[in-house]
Amino acid sequence: MSDLLLRPLGPDDEAQARAAHAELAADGFGFLLPEPGEQPWGEYVALLDAHRRGEDLEDWMVPATFLVAEVDGEIVGRASVRHGLNDFLATWGGHVGYGVRPAHRRRGYATAILRGCLEVCRGHGIEHALVTCDVDNVGSAAVIEACDGVPDGVAPATGTVAAKKRYWVPTGL
Repeated sequence: MSDLLLRPLGPDDEAQARAAHAELAADGFGFLLPEPGEQPWGEYVALLDAHRRGEDLEDWMVPATFLVAEVDGEIVGRASVRHGLNDFLATWGGHVGYGVRPAHRRRGYATAILRGCLEVCRGHGIEHALVTCDVDNVGSAAVIEACDGVPDGVAPATGTVAAKKRYWVPTGL
């Protein structure tokens, strides 16, 4: 989709990003990662930039690039590209996480977001990106497969984490 722009979250995005976060929270999905809480928006945006550089990370985190997907000035989705994998990500989370706001689904945005994320992965030296989705998420599985994802089994559910279909997706590196 040529009209979709993947870009970092900015200082003017607070209202749209918080609205998207509330919409997807109703589906049990986090839009803003980590959640900004009550901190000032500018500090939150700066924290995301620090995480991209590998700074101010908690023990369980890896460096990651957080991007929003914009179409005609409206935030339609988001993506998180992890520059590496820890034990949790290597099993359930993968290199890429993405989501599309409910009102913007079924328009090809998820596929465009994942393709853009694969370019970011390539820029970080990742040859094959691990991408996962809930086993019952038919739409996400179709998106991953449309991006040439190769199935790699299912990671079992554990604690509060649902079982995940696992795919390795070439980045073109």
